[in-house]
Amino acid sequence: MEKSSVFYVKKRTLLAIAGSVWLIAGFNVARLGVLSYGKLMQIKNLHIILSAVVFCAFGTMFYKMSMKHTKRIKGYAEEFRPVWHFFDLKSYIIMAVMMSGGIWLRSSRLVPDVFIAVFYTGLGCALALAGVLFWAMFAIYHKNNISENQLIV
Repeated sequence: MEKSSVFYVKKRTLLAIAGSVWLIAGFNVARLGVLSYGKLMQIKNLHIILSAVVFCAFGTMFYKMSMKHTKRIKGYAEEFRPVWHFFDLKSYIIMAVMMSGGIWLRSSRLVPDVFIAVFYTGLGCALALAGVLFWAMFAIYHKNNISENQLIV
């Protein structure tokens, strides 16, 4: 049964929406990190290694989060859901706090450009990878439940 409202989409489409949101957010955060790298007088190997460490730490967290959201979305009883249901309330709150904190941190100038470069590049790439994962889940979506073991990352 289809919902007549334009605000309702198929469960599978929620995965594509989540993928798009995470890709856009990741690209923008990584872009800020790369721009900060451009402000540095010297880029050291340690900076790149630390960006990779941040990427790995957040990448692991975002992988688990994306699998949790995929399971939640697939678990909806109805085939059509409101478009904003790609996140749950907790995730919207976390996203708002992280965005506000990041904007405040950059505008306050409390941390040096090297921190923004290292942290934002790693974080942004991990966010973008979560977007790619949601798109992969969209691509392999079918009515039967999929386990995280079926997607090798």
